[in-house]
Amino acid sequence: MDYFAGRNATGVFDITPMVKHRITGPDALPYLNRLMTRDVSKIKPGRVGYSVWCNDQGRVIDDGTIFHLSEGDYRICSQEHQLDWFLTNAMGFDVNVVDETHDVAGLAVQGPTSCAVLKEMGLDGIENLTPFGLTYFDFEGTQLLVSRTGFTGDLGYELFVEPDHAEVLWDRLFEAGKLRGIMAMGSEALDLLRIEAGFILAGVDFLPAAEAVRPTHTRSPFELGLGWLVSFDKGVFNGRKALLEEKKNGSRFNLVKLNIDGNKPARDSFVYTDKSKYAGTVTSAMWSPSAKASIALASLEAP
Repeated sequence: MDYFAGRNATGVFDITPMVKHRITGPDALPYLNRLMTRDVSKIKPGRVGYSVWCNDQGRVIDDGTIFHLSEGDYRICSQEHQLDWFLTNAMGFDVNVVDETHDVAGLAVQGPTSCAVLKEMGLDGIENLTPFGLTYFDFEGTQLLVSRTGFTGDLGYELFVEPDHAEVLWDRLFEAGKLRGIMAMGSEALDLLRIEAGFILAGVDFLPAAEAVRPTHTRSPFELGLGWLVSFDKGVFNGRKALLEEKKNGSRFNLVKLNIDGNKPARDSFVYTDKSKYAGTVTSAMWSPSAKASIALASLEAP
C-alpha cells in the first residue's frame, strides 16, 4: 500500500538517517570542484545538483546531492559516511567540513498530491518551487528547508528541520494530508519507486570504490550512465586523468535498463547473449505495478 501512496497520492519516508555533510568557508566552491566530477559552480545558491565523486582511478566512491544553501555554504547528502575522504581532500583549502547527520531531521514527501499537502500545511507559494530548487519557511518558531527533490521520479519534496521539531512536523504533515491519501512509506516501497525511475543505489547497482576488495568490481561514472556528470572543462578534479583515458579508450561496462519477459522479477540474475555467452549481471529488478511489466537495471560488459 505504501508504494501506491508514493505513486498515486503522498508517501512520507524518513530521511533523517541519510548522511549529511556541511561544507563551509572561503574555499568551499574550489574545494567541491576539486572533489566532484561535475562543475559545482553551475549549482547556484538556492539550487540542488546531483553529482558523483571518484578516486584517482576514476572509480565512483559515492553519489549524492549538493545543496547550495547560500554563498559558500553547501550540504552534501549521500548514502555512505564520507567524512574521512572529505577531510583528506580538504588539505590546502580554507574550508570547514562537518558531519551533521544527527543534527538535521528530514522527511521525503513524495507523490502527485505532495504539493497540495504542503500547501494545506501552510507552506504558501510551494507550488512555485521548481525542480531542484530549495526555499525556506518559518515553522513553529524555527526554519524549515524545503527542496523539490526526491528518489522516486515523481513530484516530491524533501523537508529538513531541527530534530526537536521533527515530531511536530510529522504531525502537521499528516494532519494536512489526511484527505489526500498520505501514508508513511518504508524502504522496500522506496526501492520499487526508484527502480521504476531508473535511479541507481550505492551498494546495489555499484560498489563504492572505498569499500571494494577487488578494484575490478568498481565502476566509473561512464559505466553507470553518468557521463553527463563529468566536466572536463572545469580544470583538475579527482579521477580526471583516468576518466579522460577511459573516454578515449572506451569503458568496460554499460548500465542498461531492461524489459524482462514474463512477470517474474529478475533479481540476482545473469544476462546472456542469444549465443548463450555471459554478458553481465542484473543489479536491480522488480515487477512494476505501474508499468505492468518486469523491469530491471543491469551492468553489462561493453560493448
